[in-house]
Amino acid sequence: MSAFPGHAVNCLRSASVALACAVVAVPAVTTVVEAIDSRTAVSIVDYTDRANWLCRPDLDDVCDTDLDATSVAADGTLAIEPFVPASDAPVDCFYVYPTISRDPGSNSDLEAGPEERFVVQNQAAPLGTGCRVFAPVYRQVTLTALASTMSGSGDVDPDAREIAYGDVVNAWNAYLENDNDGRGVILVGHSQGAGVLSRLIAEEIDPEEAQRDLLVSAFLAGTSVQVPIHRDVGGAFQNVPLCRADDQYGCIVTWSSFRSTVSPPDDALFGQGGEGTQAGCTNPAALGGGEAELIARFPAAADASILSALGTDDGSGATWVDPSVATVTTPYVELPGLVRGSCVEWGGLSWLELRVGGDPADPRADDIRGDLTPEWGMHLIDMNVVMGDLQRLVDTQGAAWAGAR
Repeated sequence: MSAFPGHAVNCLRSASVALACAVVAVPAVTTVVEAIDSRTAVSIVDYTDRANWLCRPDLDDVCDTDLDATSVAADGTLAIEPFVPASDAPVDCFYVYPTISRDPGSNSDLEAGPEERFVVQNQAAPLGTGCRVFAPVYRQVTLTALASTMSGSGDVDPDAREIAYGDVVNAWNAYLENDNDGRGVILVGHSQGAGVLSRLIAEEIDPEEAQRDLLVSAFLAGTSVQVPIHRDVGGAFQNVPLCRADDQYGCIVTWSSFRSTVSPPDDALFGQGGEGTQAGCTNPAALGGGEAELIARFPAAADASILSALGTDDGSGATWVDPSVATVTTPYVELPGLVRGSCVEWGGLSWLELRVGGDPADPRADDIRGDLTPEWGMHLIDMNVVMGDLQRLVDTQGAAWAGAR
């Protein structure tokens, strides 16, 4: 089947380029709460108020919706994969969502819109098979402001990133004080969220042994975590290494995706190294290295893509399987055997290369989409394309962390 599912990209160039800015520009400050009080003069969000969370285990929220998936085999055979949340999860997941808000101004408000709810359901809620999910609402740097900056019609407020980061720090501290109770934590973030969490690790977790002891792992997608060339620790973090085994804990899983047929150009927005460093790449499906089948998980409906949530997709797209053969009735699909991935280094860049192996003779869709520009690669689906692998890592790394205690 040669048709493509509904992840086609026809978004505005200004909007797509804007998504990167939140990842690559994260200035350093010392004490966030003081910076917000004295320089930005904005109120500090009260994260003891559950209204300021998108997902918590003590709320009936967007993480508690229907998350069942249908596994679509190459021959068109369908198998329902019921979503079963962990009844007694040994660890927690603390999730920070990517640049998604279309609110006016440099920072979003604290009212989560359909965009935030959509991306949390896709990137965080599925991990509830192995962890309790905590997802704070934060005043992120908006897609609106970044698009305006890239088009030359306006600038992001210089304090905007401090406000966004300060919210996440305050949410993290509130979580530690009121909810953690010594449990292991997996940090999860994509794009702007991964950039914010990288800074949180560098400034709050990496220097503090007590917090490092709680770190099961961090899934940092769509960003460039710097490590010394061909080493696993140093660079961005002095004590927290890259993960190289499914049962390793206290480590980082990080990647940025590019299609095998469109390698990242020299000016790629992700995977760039620095002076004496390179962007870390750890394949969630094979932390020890090499190529492996990825367990991709996508919204089933043609108009239920991240671009639809952003308002930049026309909603056109074919189904995941020829409708004359079968019909998908669940909100999500999994695609066994369709995509394989491996970490690649070339020309000073490091990335997760996606190799799609569709067959025009079978009834399943032959490709996935998520392409923006060559500089962006497959950034939009960094999380979707390995979600099943991340679910597995939550289980194996969480069990290893708990077993060590």
